[in-house]
Amino acid sequence: MPIAVDIDVMLAKRKMSVGELAERVGITPANLAVLKNGRAKAVRFSTLAALCEVLECQPGDLLRWETDGGADPTLL
Repeated sequence: MPIAVDIDVMLAKRKMSVGELAERVGITPANLAVLKNGRAKAVRFSTLAALCEVLECQPGDLLRWETDGGADPTLL
């Protein structure tokens, strides 16, 4: 998938567990795991905002676009 999720990186930087983050954000640990492992099809902006607030980061710290070796992204 071209969108990579780096929640685990921010969790490590903040020394926070998945359970603690889920509780503070207000989502289930299972739903956070789906997002964290890159299996989510979508994320609500309100959830993304809550993640950023709790982790004290920007959306770009949690999500990034990766090329799959295909087209040059500057040409799209």
